[in-house]
Amino acid sequence: MVAVTAREPKPSGDQPTAAAQQAGLSSEEGRGGVGSSGAEPSPRKALLGGQMMKFAWDNYKRYAWGKNELRPLTRNGHIGNMFGGLRGASIIDSLDTLYIMGLMEEYNDAKEWVQNSLDLNSNGEASLFEVNIRYVGGLLSAFYLTGEEMFKRKVLELGEKLLPAFNTPTGIPRGVINLGSGTSWSWGWASAGSSILAEFGTLHLEFVHLTELSGNPVYTNKVMNIRKVLNKIEKPHGLYPNFLSPVSGNWVQHHVSIGGLGDSFYEYLIKSYLMSDKTDEDAKKMYYNALEAIEANLVQKSPGGLTYMAEWRGGILDHKMGHLACFSGGMVGIGADDGPPEKRQHFLDLAAKITHTCHESYDRSATKLGPEAFRFDSGAEATATRLSDRYYILRPEVVESYMYMWRLTHDPKYREWGWEAVEALEQHCRVESGFSGIRDVYTTTVGHDNMQQSFFLSETLKYLYLLFSDDDLLSLDDWVFNTEAHPLPIVRKSCLQDTAAQPQTATS
Repeated sequence: MVAVTAREPKPSGDQPTAAAQQAGLSSEEGRGGVGSSGAEPSPRKALLGGQMMKFAWDNYKRYAWGKNELRPLTRNGHIGNMFGGLRGASIIDSLDTLYIMGLMEEYNDAKEWVQNSLDLNSNGEASLFEVNIRYVGGLLSAFYLTGEEMFKRKVLELGEKLLPAFNTPTGIPRGVINLGSGTSWSWGWASAGSSILAEFGTLHLEFVHLTELSGNPVYTNKVMNIRKVLNKIEKPHGLYPNFLSPVSGNWVQHHVSIGGLGDSFYEYLIKSYLMSDKTDEDAKKMYYNALEAIEANLVQKSPGGLTYMAEWRGGILDHKMGHLACFSGGMVGIGADDGPPEKRQHFLDLAAKITHTCHESYDRSATKLGPEAFRFDSGAEATATRLSDRYYILRPEVVESYMYMWRLTHDPKYREWGWEAVEALEQHCRVESGFSGIRDVYTTTVGHDNMQQSFFLSETLKYLYLLFSDDDLLSLDDWVFNTEAHPLPIVRKSCLQDTAAQPQTATS
């Protein structure tokens, strides 16, 4: 018998769900993100919640309402082609952030838009991965935090539209799907029609919850089959290459990266184990075996003493680390407790070293923000040597690791580093009508890219807010964050009598 902690909806809009109470949110505090200790938010937290998020949201609402993202310099909306005709990405991505920060008027506006204007009957090229992590993840989170049945209905309707992507000879889904017709295909740029590790490997958390909410095992079966395929094929040196053929089930190229194309596959292995209440032994085994191979083949130390994760191309190391790979400090940290006991401190130390390196990539720039990718060769250390790598698009991965490392160690340096990032964002990315990415982190005469990414609202600002919050606000003992920072409750195992005694828990 499986019980998802605190899933049942509240009877009215006035009472927080058990999930929200468990998250450290209470109605008396206006769900203001105050932990259940009742302590007031620190001035730093209040700045983040009350000012940065509200400023970003208000400008999105004013100039880009219903579009996917705000273009703050030209004060208009951006739709893009990632979501196949779906709209309102910034709204869906912001629901849980607004709710936990206590921005209830803004949350209610967002909820109303989802109820009345989110049209799931769209045609066009949708990224299975992006729709899953942003829309499915965002709607699941909103439901679990608030108990609003409407979010559950919407997410189950959307989840069903993703299933045709799995209609391949191997069951490995293709990367692009038309949500209207159900036809799917591979990205044109992906090598030989392959599917991408970080895309088909980043469905597990959401699909398990789709099964929990619908009672339909098809979602869990689809993602468990992906595991089966991966366990069958040979891994070069125990590593997982980034490209796999959905037709043959074989690797297409031997390029391995903990950054883009690979990243969240590894993240979802350890998080699947944690979200299963530590019962998913297969995920646990796959994660620690992969980490062992990563340590043996990719983890390097620079002449200056910085630990980093290189990329691997058919046995040759590329001494580069992407901003996207900076999530791995937090990942290694949250997995430290559940590996071999004698390696616990080793993993915590590795997590701290990687996070330190990523902080250095920020600290060595003129803006104190980090580049898209940084290198460790030709005398360079933690700096971008190519003009094309110097930009910063409001990415969250570095502050994500600060948040996890703060929760795990309470070393004050992580809050200090987070505050440096807040000040840099305010100084260099805040413009008159929102926040914008910048084109070159190495010059203080910044050029802006005119895009307020939806993940800035979902991830960057949420992780910074949680960094300055009590640990019991979205406690890591009860919640797992998807790769878009949408919190999902841990699926508890519970026996029949426990379940019967808990009317606020649904079972399947």
